[in-house]
Amino acid sequence: MDAILLQILNGLDKGSAYALIALGLTLIFGTLGVVNFAHGALFMLGAFCAVTLSKLLQLSFVTIDATKKDFLGNPLKVETPYVEAWFGPEIGASIIDWAVPLSILLAIPVMIAVGLIMERGLIKHFYKREHADQILVTFGLAIVLQEVIKYYFGANPIQTPPPDALTGVANLGAWFGFDLPYPIWRIVYFSFAALVIFGVFAFLQFTTFGMVVRAGMADRETVGLLGINIDRRFTIMFAIAAAVAGLAGVMYAPINPPNYHMGMDFLVLSFVVVVVGGMGSLPGAVAAGFLLGILESFASTTWATTTIPGINQIIIYVVAIIVLLTRPRGLMGRKGVMED
Repeated sequence: MDAILLQILNGLDKGSAYALIALGLTLIFGTLGVVNFAHGALFMLGAFCAVTLSKLLQLSFVTIDATKKDFLGNPLKVETPYVEAWFGPEIGASIIDWAVPLSILLAIPVMIAVGLIMERGLIKHFYKREHADQILVTFGLAIVLQEVIKYYFGANPIQTPPPDALTGVANLGAWFGFDLPYPIWRIVYFSFAALVIFGVFAFLQFTTFGMVVRAGMADRETVGLLGINIDRRFTIMFAIAAAVAGLAGVMYAPINPPNYHMGMDFLVLSFVVVVVGGMGSLPGAVAAGFLLGILESFASTTWATTTIPGINQIIIYVVAIIVLLTRPRGLMGRKGVMED
């Protein structure tokens, strides 16, 4: 039972990343009809927002401390972070320690700006083009973005640790009389992902803006005839989708040290999640993300990889093939989508 619960937790952890990225992909496809292959790069940019803020908070200046000597008797040079000089040693150290969660405050405006620039500067010119053209141009944009990151940050992964208070493990089974240790930050990530997903659905379901967007997704022309500038609202939704991907990347940075190709690593899997869940279906994207994450977790167990070598690498694609053969529109896709 312990092993089964542990694999479910592992699946929910990885499924959280899949669900968040797939949610943004589905928002863009459902509103704008664009297949955005640059969405994985937005996830990567979010992770590097955490890296950037962490590095900025660690900027320091050098002072000479005459009270301390090296082994030759010379005064020691002491590096003091600017935030510690400005806010005091204790508060400054806490700010540096909590750099990753604080990166959310940086990532939201940055990712919204990036989303708006992408949509207004490039993607709007491809609304009426074939999906193949959209894939090519957004894939090219993703390559450009990852090369920019590689140029400025290098090719090696960059360790971005979580706050000290959120490191280590928690025994989730202690209340039930058994041991189930699990990393605290992964629990935080799953909880954060659930909060973001709930926020997006609540925004679409209970706000006037969200209701108009849902109406536009169902019948864009009719909403436009009512005098509503639906294109502007869809542009805002593109920015929101970019922010969701960025937030997913920020909080995933301590789990998977950011590198320039991490967006591509998640992109293909996230598109599979979208297709399995159903193109244009937000609940389908979320459900498929968690489902495929759990399946991948169980397929990574020693028993599974020994019985069927390599099953952990192909299980998601096998499920996608089965779903598309039996239900081409996906698990929760709208009737007629991908069924022609």
